[in-house]
Amino acid sequence: MSSPSAPSAGVSPDPFEFFFDKPWSDGLPVVTPTAERLAWMLGGTCRDPAEVIGPVPPAMNIATVRDVALHAVMAGCLPQYLPVVLGGLALMLREEFNLNGVQGTMHGVAPLMIVNGPYAAQIGLHGGNGCLGPGFRANATIGRAIRLILLNLGGGIPGFASATVLSTPQRYTACWTENTQRSPWETLAAARGYAEHEDVITCAMVESPRLCYDDVSRHPERLLTGIADSMAALSSWNMHVRSDMVVVLSPEQATVCASAGWSRAQAHAWLVANAGMQVARLKRGGNWRDERALRIGIDPADDQAFVPVIKDACDLHLIVAGGWGPVSAVAHGWGGGSRAVHGRYAVQ
Repeated sequence: MSSPSAPSAGVSPDPFEFFFDKPWSDGLPVVTPTAERLAWMLGGTCRDPAEVIGPVPPAMNIATVRDVALHAVMAGCLPQYLPVVLGGLALMLREEFNLNGVQGTMHGVAPLMIVNGPYAAQIGLHGGNGCLGPGFRANATIGRAIRLILLNLGGGIPGFASATVLSTPQRYTACWTENTQRSPWETLAAARGYAEHEDVITCAMVESPRLCYDDVSRHPERLLTGIADSMAALSSWNMHVRSDMVVVLSPEQATVCASAGWSRAQAHAWLVANAGMQVARLKRGGNWRDERALRIGIDPADDQAFVPVIKDACDLHLIVAGGWGPVSAVAHGWGGGSRAVHGRYAVQ
């Protein structure tokens, strides 16, 4: 099949091709942001379109509600998704999240949104079978709207402001919720003290998830031992600095723990205490440096010293998502000094 010919003089270019020729897309087709579509998207919030959300690093272009709505159109969002995009971006612009650092890093990490509360269910955010992958409009387009904002307003373009070596598929989209219908435990937000009726977003800077398959374990300690092994890796920044980590248990594997009487807090505490390596193993390769060990309070000369993956318990974000099956996932963190952020967001 021949390629489409270039438009002749005086003929308007195809809108999809027009955007492909600009550094305004993520490499996928975008929805043309007409005035009518922008007005339609702004109907998803009662906020003033001129309201400033904040400057997006490193280019520091100012994001307004109108700008966010424009990118939500381009990403393929529905208007009811707009409050989640606005809430997620506001959290990511907090200083402790260090969006400026991750926009320019060589590492392949991306800001992940974990959305809890009744509004997530109302708009169709998916936390069941296949929720970390394609096929779900709310998950895909909310995360994509954030990425387009980071590209266009923040300048996080590979080879321009971004030095990422390989990047990650999560830089297309990274937005999940939990499988509350099949989880035996409270949500991540509830574990942090939010009420079940509150709408909450948690943002963490992480790599793409690594899957952990275990169709054998029927006791929490055996099951979590395999997951802890995936959490600890020689080349993981989590071994050498304080960094966030997301662990996703499938409902089946969370139920293995719950059926033995383990609460979410017990499983969380067990992973914090047991995921790690001895110094002797860490010295074999990866990111080991004596000075890094000293910075986290480890004696580099003590080969038997245990180095925990999780340096602060609040950095482990344990959720229950996905379908029924013997699979969990671990998403390692970034070494650039980002702290996860969480908070309520307005749904209108």
